Amino acid sequence: MRADELAWLICKALLRSPAVEVEGLGVFSRDDSGRISLRQNNRPRIFIAYVLEDAAAADKLFLSLEARGYAPWLDRRKLLPGQDWPRRIQDAIESADFFVPCFSGNSVHKRGGFQAEVRHGLECGKRMPLDDVFIIPARLDDCRIPARIQRETQYVDLFPDWSAGFERILSIVEQQRRERQRRH
Repeated sequence: MRADELAWLICKALLRSPAVEVEGLGVFSRDDSGRISLRQNNRPRIFIAYVLEDAAAADKLFLSLEARGYAPWLDRRKLLPGQDWPRRIQDAIESADFFVPCFSGNSVHKRGGFQAEVRHGLECGKRMPLDDVFIIPARLDDCRIPARIQRETQYVDLFPDWSAGFERILSIVEQQRRERQRRH
């Protein structure tokens, strides 16, 4: 999409809504005088990978992260009708600051999109500085973490105490956020 086409779409959308969010860019809004402004979105972007059977837990994680001021990405909440969803999911993983695959007894042996997302997340993680955390594996139940991930990455348990596990994820994200800000 060209810049002029995007600008036209944003202006058109602002006629129907007080604000328009362009993921990864920020929120456009129109003030009382008609001027359009952009408030950049500096919230950490967190991609949540899950299988359909774990949709309730993924939703809970999405809402919990959003309530804490982060920018979580969950396919069922972010994909729009008609979008090329495989490409959009890849883009969301590539532009994410963190990738949280939700492992469970449902996901570890299931074939399909979740496995592809995890593999893509691992590839994206290879491009990160070695000391940066990108992948934060989360267990939803007492399942086995795949050996490839367990060899290289510590995981977080969101059971039996969801709150403790969630706070652990937040502490990792915040520590990494401070480290990245310090470097730049």
